[in-house]
Amino acid sequence: MVRELFSSHALDVAPNLLGGLLTLDGAGGPVTVRITEVEAYHGVGTPGPYDPGSHSRDRRTERNASMFGPPGHAYVYFSYGMHFALNMVCSPEGVASGVLIRSGEVVAGADIAHARREAKRGTVAAPIPDRMLARGPGNLAAALGITRPEHDGLDLLAAPFAFRPGQGPVPVETIASGPRVGVAGEAGGPAFPWRFWIAGDPTVSAFRPGRGAPRI
Repeated sequence: MVRELFSSHALDVAPNLLGGLLTLDGAGGPVTVRITEVEAYHGVGTPGPYDPGSHSRDRRTERNASMFGPPGHAYVYFSYGMHFALNMVCSPEGVASGVLIRSGEVVAGADIAHARREAKRGTVAAPIPDRMLARGPGNLAAALGITRPEHDGLDLLAAPFAFRPGQGPVPVETIASGPRVGVAGEAGGPAFPWRFWIAGDPTVSAFRPGRGAPRI
């Protein structure tokens, strides 16, 4: 069952999500993205090193409660006061870990995704290239129509969502890994190479170090 994919901890799940298809049927119609870039985050109850970059690193709060919920559900947060971001919740219920969906390729509903992205920009500008529609977690959430009030805590395997793993595992030789993007301090350095992406895919976001993160 697909649900079982999420029952492991996020670091194990993350690379297996690459190539998977995530659909949200929202206002205006459904949009589907093929996942090309992810990041793992571990919290309370997970094995391995303490992850200072995780929202659930110390305790359960109102904000991060969905990270402690059933595997295969959504944890949506509002980032930098500007955009939403989607995490797929992993680990057994009560243990906190999740995979941030950083980027994807819009493979269905591109016209809807364009309209949503352009409406969010609110300015007249050059058309957004297809490869940029869901490049970066805020853009991906906007293209899909994801918001925290509407979608936090929902089952990603039931309407209005649908998730299907890729037709087969992405070949190991095409999966790259490295530090997470924009994460401050040690959590954004080489000690946490917990970002995974499909090498050479044009929809993958550019790396930028977080404040105070060790250089590679």
